[in-house]
Amino acid sequence: MTTASLRSIPSDVLWSADRLQIASWTATSTVDWPGRTVLTVLVQGCPWECVNCGTPELRDPMRPGAMRWHEVRDVLMRSRGGLDGVVFSGGEPTRQDGLADAMEQVRALGLPVALHTSGSYPQRLAAVLSLADRVVIEIKAPATQYRAITGVGSSAHKAFASLRLALDSGVDLQVRTTVAPEVLGSDDLAHLEENLRAMGVHDHVIVPA
Repeated sequence: MTTASLRSIPSDVLWSADRLQIASWTATSTVDWPGRTVLTVLVQGCPWECVNCGTPELRDPMRPGAMRWHEVRDVLMRSRGGLDGVVFSGGEPTRQDGLADAMEQVRALGLPVALHTSGSYPQRLAAVLSLADRVVIEIKAPATQYRAITGVGSSAHKAFASLRLALDSGVDLQVRTTVAPEVLGSDDLAHLEENLRAMGVHDHVIVPA
């Protein structure tokens, strides 16, 4: 596809993506989508305060974005020949209203889209799953230990509901667990792996603390 594909998108969709609170973007990352050179968009704001958060500067939902989506889109239009995809991460991308429109624009440029999420907004995830070529969900712990990590009582229900949605959609899915040593031991991780296999997860990556 060429940039002409963007002209077929209604103007309100083109500009509504600018509601994204974008903290930063990083090009040529092969970590966020192994085997691919991608541009990763980091969005601002997360509803959880995880004890092992690797990006605490992205938690505050009231902090304005450092750039607008159309600036990132301009970068994509200039460099998409050297990219194999775009990753939306954060923070928590599904909390933002402009996400679906931004994903749609990326696809119109002929680039596949990956979404990294904590699963904190199952209904919002359901609304964008059809626009994702790959989803990475961070499942933090067995359900009974979720609150000890996130500080939010309903977080386990939301995360596992999101996981079920992703599994049922058939999207290319990876589950990641970043170890919180303050909460999780080896037995806990083994229990989590057993539960994930029972749910149908085939790609589970444990990230050491």
